[in-house]
Amino acid sequence: MHNTSEGKVLNLYITKDDIRKTKVSLQTAEIDSNGIIGDKFYAKDPDRSILITSLDSYNLAKQNSINIDTGILGENILIDINPYSLVAGDRLQIGSALLEITQNCTLCKGLTTINSKLPKLLKNDRGIFARVVKDKALIHTGDSVKILKN
Repeated sequence: MHNTSEGKVLNLYITKDDIRKTKVSLQTAEIDSNGIIGDKFYAKDPDRSILITSLDSYNLAKQNSINIDTGILGENILIDINPYSLVAGDRLQIGSALLEITQNCTLCKGLTTINSKLPKLLKNDRGIFARVVKDKALIHTGDSVKILKN
């Protein structure tokens, strides 16, 4: 697990609110106080509007012989540093966006459809939810990520 306080955005995703819940990879995501514009969770719960996952989650799965593609954990933002020790109120500066951590991601029964071991394995390492602090911003693949402790 990485313990650095700076990293970068590896991938950006939204989930379409269609019958298949299609996952779409983006180069740029537009965000505002309601979350990521175009995502199925946009304007539903500001405190759970953006899910951030670390590459460490995918590496942990791989170490346990579970090979999954990025994006499958439901994240909106995949980063190359581990933010899971952050607590509510801590912040992340991602490019020009300022996000505030609201809570750890809860276990999702849907992960069992990918692999029955996944929910237990990623219990504390699936992701963190954040809300948007600045009203409007763009996040790009490759943007820097800085952890700002509360």
